[in-house]
Amino acid sequence: SAEAEYVSLFACCAQVLWMRTQLTDYGFHFDKIPMYCDSKAAIAIWCNPVQHSRTKHIDARYHFIKEKVKKGIVELFFVRTEYQLADLFTKALLVERFKYLVRRLGMRCLTSAELEALENESA
Repeated sequence: SAEAEYVSLFACCAQVLWMRTQLTDYGFHFDKIPMYCDSKAAIAIWCNPVQHSRTKHIDARYHFIKEKVKKGIVELFFVRTEYQLADLFTKALLVERFKYLVRRLGMRCLTSAELEALENESA
């Protein structure tokens, strides 16, 4: 449901903001944090400042996200489901879909020789 996606966005946003704080302590600085969601309904709840009857039952703590968007800390983008990289970590996927998302992340399998070379570099 849109509400479940919205709550998931909250959890993701909270984690991203925590990581941002940690990385800032190490000297990394960020402008707006882009977040990607494949639910237009959840995005509508997130970006709409008005409370509707459909969303009034959502716990108020989840609405802190709206403040982060308003302040320009987080920017939310719609991404079509087939390009949702998070599915790689959250869903059971067919092999071809899994391989496609792995390539989109820029990941690849290393050969034994490549792993050995990396091990020797770090020694």
